[in-house]
Amino acid sequence: MKTVTKLLPGCAIALVLAAIAKGLESWEASAGLHLIGASVIALFLGMIVNRFYKPNDTTKPGIRFTSKKILKFAIILLGASLNITTVLTVGKFSLTVMLFTLATCFGLGYFIGKALGLNWKTSSLINAGTGICGGSAIAAIAPVIDATDMDVAYGLSATFLFDMVMVVVFPILGRKLGLSDAAFGLWAGTAVNDTSSVVATGYAFSEAAGDFATMVKLTRTLAIIPTVLVFAAISLRLKRKEAQSEGASVKVNMKSVFPWFILGFLAMSGLTSLGLIPAALAAALKSVSKFLMVAALAAIGLNTDLKALCKSGAKPMLHGFIISLLVVLVAIGVEYMLGIAPTGTLA
Repeated sequence: MKTVTKLLPGCAIALVLAAIAKGLESWEASAGLHLIGASVIALFLGMIVNRFYKPNDTTKPGIRFTSKKILKFAIILLGASLNITTVLTVGKFSLTVMLFTLATCFGLGYFIGKALGLNWKTSSLINAGTGICGGSAIAAIAPVIDATDMDVAYGLSATFLFDMVMVVVFPILGRKLGLSDAAFGLWAGTAVNDTSSVVATGYAFSEAAGDFATMVKLTRTLAIIPTVLVFAAISLRLKRKEAQSEGASVKVNMKSVFPWFILGFLAMSGLTSLGLIPAALAAALKSVSKFLMVAALAAIGLNTDLKALCKSGAKPMLHGFIISLLVVLVAIGVEYMLGIAPTGTLA
């Protein structure tokens, strides 16, 4: 009980900011804008609060608990909304496009980050957010590689800025290129980052394009699983290397860095795929997951110095822009190569 009491103040602040962020997102949606998701709103609200009210001994424990433990719990619950059979429904063409875009993000993205002088954690989070699913991917990978709150803030900010542009520009480009609903839905689902932005972009083109873009986006989200495992192995290797260079005798093993929460994510996804979680319950769990994730990102914002972020944030933003632009070009290029664009179908 004493521990719970200690966590309450910090958790309460994060939850209040999350509620405000969700309210602002709903207001924005009712105005027909769909520009900024609740995750990004919560992050910036947290940073604004940090500017005037730094976390203290009373609030620090709860803020840290929300940004670390509750974040992992939110990822586990997210699994309930992902049906593995969706991959088969979407089809081989969308998977082919996704393989190319993921290779672009984690291949070229690594070299772009190096050329810009970014640390590998910031670069990896930007690449993951661009290649997989924006905030959810960043949130899942951050604890595995021991990323700082500043790394997370950079990753989210970089992907969010490009998404804002794409929500407006994508439908215009789609019509200029004469894309069919299927071709546009596949393009938006594989090239736009955050889920809310994908939905807004798809439905701005047409109802059918929106439906398909959402399905492709859900399939993309499943890439979280292998990506988190790969980064866990990378983290293990780097920790071992660091221990050896310091002459330490401490052994670092896979068990200590393995992202155990991903097993919960897989279990929830498996139960949904087998039909053991009713659709109504899966939808409710997804809503809870999204809210808790927003609260976790609010907590990360509360620990992030907005002034420091603005002062040294040009390179991460440039990295996010370059890699996002490359993904947009690669995705539409592969569609033309496969004969899907401009007027093809995925039947």
